[in-house]
Amino acid sequence: MSHISVTDTHSQATSTDSTPATLHKQWVLASNNKGKLTEFKRLFSEANLDVTIIPQGQLDIDDAIEDGLSFIENAIIKARHASRASGLPAIADDSGLCVPVLGNAPGIYSARYAGEHGNDAKNNAKLIADLQPIRNAQANKPINGLFVCVLVMVRHANDPLPIVAQGLWHGEILESPHGEGGFGYDPLFWLPELQATAASLSAADKNSISHRGQAIEQLLAQLHLLPF
Repeated sequence: MSHISVTDTHSQATSTDSTPATLHKQWVLASNNKGKLTEFKRLFSEANLDVTIIPQGQLDIDDAIEDGLSFIENAIIKARHASRASGLPAIADDSGLCVPVLGNAPGIYSARYAGEHGNDAKNNAKLIADLQPIRNAQANKPINGLFVCVLVMVRHANDPLPIVAQGLWHGEILESPHGEGGFGYDPLFWLPELQATAASLSAADKNSISHRGQAIEQLLAQLHLLPF
């Protein structure tokens, strides 16, 4: 039997092990975002991997300088940075919300859209304000949005074959927040087919369809394609 743990919670789950035999048993998660850590904990607990996930903050690893122009570039930067600082394999997530009528903003700046990094309330308020003139001009037609998640896993800092996985989640952007769960822009992200926001879904339901859930599923499928 295998176990998967996120060491900041000291929790574990058991499952049938499908881990490549030579894969290192500890990975660094290149994030200190509490919402992401919670989702990774839940998602990896459902995966068949005998791997311990260590948030980079527990190893006193500072955040990388995210100076890429895309989600993929920033995810690679973060993964290599965490691996270089720790000497361990690393997994990094770069994700955000793209709204086509805003030129795909907030995009890679989603976490600091309103200026202060990680202030969900201010970011949501800015998005609502930025969209209001467009809503008025479009007679309140639905405004589409897209959650993007890119995951990168590197075996070492100079890994020439990083695993890259991408998940996309389509929805609409509401005029006001609804729902108490999730984080980030979840309260504004409306799913017409479910008649609910991302913030209204249970953790299990969200993980089964979200951009991050899709990306993790792809990443796990690719683990066996690389020589470890």
